Amino acid sequence: MENVLGIIAEYNPFHNGHLYQLHKSIELVNAKRTVLILSGNFVQRGDCALIDKWKRTEMALKNGVDLVIELPVLYSISSAENFASGAIKILNSLKVVNYLSFGSECGSIETLLKFANVLSSEPPEFKALLQHELSKGISFPKARENALLLYLNDIRKYSNILNCPNNTLGIEYLKALKNNNCKIQPITIKRQSNDYNSLDDNIEFASASDVREMVYSNDYDNLFSSMPQSSYEILMEALRCGEFVTGLQDFEKEIIFLLRCMPIDSIANLPSVSEGLENAIKEAACNCNSLEELIDNVKSKRFTRTRIQRILLYALLGYTKEDMDFVQDNVPYIRVLGFTEAGKSLLSTISKSNKKLKIITSMRHFNDRCKNKKILNLLQKDIRSTDIYSLAYRKNSKAHLDYTKKLIRM
Repeated sequence: MENVLGIIAEYNPFHNGHLYQLHKSIELVNAKRTVLILSGNFVQRGDCALIDKWKRTEMALKNGVDLVIELPVLYSISSAENFASGAIKILNSLKVVNYLSFGSECGSIETLLKFANVLSSEPPEFKALLQHELSKGISFPKARENALLLYLNDIRKYSNILNCPNNTLGIEYLKALKNNNCKIQPITIKRQSNDYNSLDDNIEFASASDVREMVYSNDYDNLFSSMPQSSYEILMEALRCGEFVTGLQDFEKEIIFLLRCMPIDSIANLPSVSEGLENAIKEAACNCNSLEELIDNVKSKRFTRTRIQRILLYALLGYTKEDMDFVQDNVPYIRVLGFTEAGKSLLSTISKSNKKLKIITSMRHFNDRCKNKKILNLLQKDIRSTDIYSLAYRKNSKAHLDYTKKLIRM
């Protein structure tokens, strides 16, 4: 059997670091086909993608990916654990992927597996340490980090592992592989850029946040140097056409309006809202004029900025705790965004060997055929999220793009 490589990414947007990781991974495992699970129009840190999922699909296909499948939005804007779980469930359900590659700051699969094994098994000693750390009133991610370092009993060796977002996400991938009894073999590629969250001098391997900052500051010379030419051209065309979203602040007034109108119990029913946080959100929404001010008023040691941003997105998109419970307990459908000829052949193999798999290549046809109301409800949430996303376009703001946009074929 030919090796099939799985990649999970946002490609927001696709840059030289992504190209390096993709091609290095293909080379290491001698992959003949590559499947990408791609976040849709909203991304995991509780924000908007710079350009839409179809343009990012085109970037991926032009740079070595064969088949692109969308990660449903309820996973793509969730915690690292749920994000990873949804993507791994999709890859595993295809029954053709035998390798998963992801980027990490440490570049050591053995180190990340140590953390993943503890989090999967949750030994009693670790649980006790976690509860002790949570009792200090700090956020769950920080409490878990502290508990892990104490449990592994080597703070000097492991102290920087969980401070890095790609390490953290990689650990969740490994945890999801184990929890779902996957036979997919993981590998990790050390990231080439220095820091996910700040600009540095290494323009060739600038991070995605670096690249977005270049767009915001009109730094097109460095932008050109940091991306493959095909990606640069797709991005510049999107900017020229006004088909881009700068961030969650583009929906500032809509979010504040919705929160002002929502009853307290509806805010309490948003995913990730707990411990009376709904009261702080309601008060801030009624007294703040900007999202930045609202977030500053609500965030604390216990509730991180990213968590608050996700909650704001849940409010904008109309998601509830019941929706989140459903996606956690079910395997997602396979929403195909695009493919190469090799990817089309692979999709045919997947379809023939998995007759019960819910594969979507046409929204209209799937809506007509599918009888599962809960699945259709989840799909409608993806469609609604696209309709909301396109509202922020400077031009060409159209609804129903999930019905009118064609599959990207290379």
